[in-house]
Amino acid sequence: MIKEPYKDYTPQTTRLHPTLQFLILVSGTFAMIFIGFAIAAGIIVVVYDAKTLTDVLGFNTGNKHALAGLWILQIVSTTIPLFVAPVLFARFVANETQAYLKPTFKFSLVYLVLVFAIILFCSPLMELLTNINQKLTLPASLKGLEDAMRAMEQSAQKATEAMLKMNTVGDMLFAVLVVGLLTGIAEEFLFRGVIQTIFTRWTKNTHAAVWITAILFSAFHMEFFTFLPRVLLGVFFGYFVAWSGSIWPAVWGHFLNNASAVVITYLYQQKHSSLNPDNQHVFNYWIDSLSLIIVLFLLYIYKNITQQKKQMVEY
Repeated sequence: MIKEPYKDYTPQTTRLHPTLQFLILVSGTFAMIFIGFAIAAGIIVVVYDAKTLTDVLGFNTGNKHALAGLWILQIVSTTIPLFVAPVLFARFVANETQAYLKPTFKFSLVYLVLVFAIILFCSPLMELLTNINQKLTLPASLKGLEDAMRAMEQSAQKATEAMLKMNTVGDMLFAVLVVGLLTGIAEEFLFRGVIQTIFTRWTKNTHAAVWITAILFSAFHMEFFTFLPRVLLGVFFGYFVAWSGSIWPAVWGHFLNNASAVVITYLYQQKHSSLNPDNQHVFNYWIDSLSLIIVLFLLYIYKNITQQKKQMVEY
């Protein structure tokens, strides 16, 4: 039982309008990413050489230092900035750290069990949306844009494939730590923490805030052909936070999604499993339908439990 309620920080103490808050956050985040990129590039050049930096940016894995360089680039120019930006914003701009980041651990462990089940049973839905997404094409007049998006996605896939070439259990655990845990914390603090709070106050509608944040979350990854499944994940994470009042159920869900992808990839690479992580034709429509029913039921239970906990605290 929760001994103390998570306070609903609806009253806004900062005088900045949510529109201005959002602009400041976006500007600050991209500034952090730019600074992080410059630092990462400097580290790669100093530790290795300029050619390694060029190979890293070109995803040339023939360079023996390219993999280490890619991880440096990922951690220093992306993971750390995405964590630091929302923390600084919540503390010094909004001056409402608890309200924006929602770092409270005062929630039932049942939430984590339900999140685990939802992430597990939503796999068929994710596959279905991925297949639908792959068939989407833009009008002929926007073919140039579609080609550019495909090129960006291919570049992102090259980087991911290079970073997830794991030869040892140590490699896998490192990837789980960075891609699963650290990325999960950073992205959830930014999106479900600060951005979702801004849009909740901006629209005065929790559902609108959850969906807008999920769309921005998916767009941020610049992978158009996996846009829809990532929106669905973002919606799940958004409701995990909105209903529980804590960021950690969403971080847990984010970790499970990313870490499982890393582990499945490792097992497939080492031939310990025949499940190809790139195979998007594992399930059928009957399983998809069952997945939808189960996930909706689990979300219903999650919401009801959170509401019951709040009522128990109030009384």
